[in-house]
Amino acid sequence: MKQKALILTLFLLVLFSAKAQNNDQEQSAPKVGLVLSGGGAKGLAHIGALKVIDSLGVKIDYVAGTSMGAIIGALYASGYSGKALDSIFEHINFDKVINDKLPRASKDFFERGNSEKYALSLPFDNFKVKLPSALSRGQNAYNALAKLLLHVSDIESFDKLPIPFFCIATNIETGEPVFLDRGNLAQAIMASGALPSLFQPVVIDNQVLTDGGVVNNYPVDELRDKGVDVIIGIDVQDGLLSREELGSAPSVLLQVNNFRTIKAMKSKSKKTDIYIKPNIKDFSVVSFDEADKIIKQGVDAAQDKIKNLQVLAQQQGINEKIEVKKFNYDSIYINRIQVNGNNKYTRAYVLGKLKIKKNERISFKDFEKGINNLIATDNFDSFDFDLEKDRESGGYNLQANVRETKPTTFLKLGLHFDDLYKSAALVNITKKKFLFNNDITSLDIILGDNVRYNFEYLIDKGFYWSIGLRSRFNGFNKNISAQLLFDESEIEAMGINKIDVELEDQTNQFYLQTLLRKDFALSLGAEHKRLKVKSETLLTKNPNDKFIFENTDYFSVFANLKLDTYDNKYFPKRGVYFNGDIHLYLFASHFHEDFHDFSIAKANMGYAFSVSDKMAINLQASGGFKLGDKSTQTLDFALGGYGNNLINNFIPFVGYDFISLTGNSYVKVAAMADYEILKNHHITLEGNWANVDDDIFETGEWFTLPDYRGYALGYAINTFVGPVQVKYSYSTERKQSIWFFNVGFWF
Repeated sequence: MKQKALILTLFLLVLFSAKAQNNDQEQSAPKVGLVLSGGGAKGLAHIGALKVIDSLGVKIDYVAGTSMGAIIGALYASGYSGKALDSIFEHINFDKVINDKLPRASKDFFERGNSEKYALSLPFDNFKVKLPSALSRGQNAYNALAKLLLHVSDIESFDKLPIPFFCIATNIETGEPVFLDRGNLAQAIMASGALPSLFQPVVIDNQVLTDGGVVNNYPVDELRDKGVDVIIGIDVQDGLLSREELGSAPSVLLQVNNFRTIKAMKSKSKKTDIYIKPNIKDFSVVSFDEADKIIKQGVDAAQDKIKNLQVLAQQQGINEKIEVKKFNYDSIYINRIQVNGNNKYTRAYVLGKLKIKKNERISFKDFEKGINNLIATDNFDSFDFDLEKDRESGGYNLQANVRETKPTTFLKLGLHFDDLYKSAALVNITKKKFLFNNDITSLDIILGDNVRYNFEYLIDKGFYWSIGLRSRFNGFNKNISAQLLFDESEIEAMGINKIDVELEDQTNQFYLQTLLRKDFALSLGAEHKRLKVKSETLLTKNPNDKFIFENTDYFSVFANLKLDTYDNKYFPKRGVYFNGDIHLYLFASHFHEDFHDFSIAKANMGYAFSVSDKMAINLQASGGFKLGDKSTQTLDFALGGYGNNLINNFIPFVGYDFISLTGNSYVKVAAMADYEILKNHHITLEGNWANVDDDIFETGEWFTLPDYRGYALGYAINTFVGPVQVKYSYSTERKQSIWFFNVGFWF
């Protein structure tokens, strides 16, 4: 018994001794803080440094950051490792995130057409142009961050994160720093990283906040106040530029802006126990396309401090980084929905665009599509949301905060050149809520070699019957096929194939439209068309007068069915397209005294698909025919040229000039290959084949080998004003080539 008691006593002494030793180690292990500075794209170097820190087993007890440092820091604090962050940022499309590019499918038909021809859009109120607060709303960036942080969305206080965290923003009204350590984490780091002029300010608790780097780009003092013993700091700020480097206005402004932060860093760096300074001088705040190189600089800089980090890791003992659990983003159950900030637009309108209902399951991808639909209306400056975890049900409660756009009038500008209309400058006024809450009015004035206009008005009722008005005037001077104006006997008698004409076309439409689905529309309407064609080539009794071929008012009714899921109008990589139209011409003015009614039906369809990330194929087929009286030739089909948005029945056909092949019926097939050799740089190869003549569907010629063939090799750059294109085309029948040039969006 005495031996057993002695053994038990010794065991307890050893146990208490080991426990005391462990407690001493825990108490002696230093508490480590991590501070990350701002620097835009240069902040990606933080990821490289974190990879090294993780590999050594250094445990971070508190994270503080500003701007890009806040974004990287918050993700790290939520549980992502440096390696995981590297993988995440490797697959992010920074161009899409920064520029707030929305998928084409997010816009309805009217908004899509109204946005695909303007290079610049500015708010316009009280006859004054207002510049936007930034280039981007930051909505795509917010969506991406909210998704990545969804697993901690139920955490209100940031010190409850896997690693406690805070960040710094700037109150733009007072110039004071704002300490953010609670609330919506995605919104907080968006405010801290709202780089002035790039991202619009973020409103939190009625404070208008912008980039924290303006007042405190390296919150080392605030981190020390959290009771940390050792601070690791990663600094990606710029140094001062030399005289030789100050060769431009932006570089001078950057230098002036950096005076304060660089001066502050002289003292702040000394307060940092392990100071990591990546060499990012060769990069700018927007060098996101060089992410790999920047991250590598972070790795190199941290390895320069590897001995210090190893000593720190030994002092802490063995640590393991807590990895974030993979989240099933395809299964989000929405319990309740609350919408705040909407005044002009009803809750039903907001939820209708989002396409969500309470007590339903939705994927985050579909949720993002809904947000895109809402933002694409241009009725909202921002859509902030918080998905709060409901611990009882396991679902989420959606707290949505919208900020409605105050301006309802916009000034839009565009530029264009092509071989038909020549040079043109576009000035547009778009007005929302002109007569009704759900209407939109748009007027294009086109100045240049050929003055034109385009007016549109729509009372938009979505899937109900919308009411619309259109009025469009076009005019150009062109040497065209004589077959569009004369019959065969007249052409033989005069001995001419082409004739130089001035064509003017004014088309006015009243229509009803309903959406069968978002990108599928049916329209029914009535049309008035005034068509005037004249020429100086043919002589008249009065030499000062022009010979008039056509000066007629046509009245018709029409039906149109359109489906458009192309992801890009000019360079589609996927999607289908169909546009079917039938016009019944019932009356004409006295210029056609022997007028008899006739109909014109036509359809165009296309299918685009990607072979690889770089290569896309677009297959198209189209055709049309005339029924009834066939004496009116000026509305016949006319093939030739290149472009979009052509009037009447003019059909693009490479290898031939505009309006070269004519007839009252035609069929055409085309195939186009588009290879994006560099970002926004495209090499295109296309071929088109057609039969066009009178009554080819009656004679059976539509189903024979093509009479006309044309091929084209092109190069295009997709710019902010639209495509800049040059095409070399060749016709095997004519044995001749023709060049086509285009600058800017078509309008």
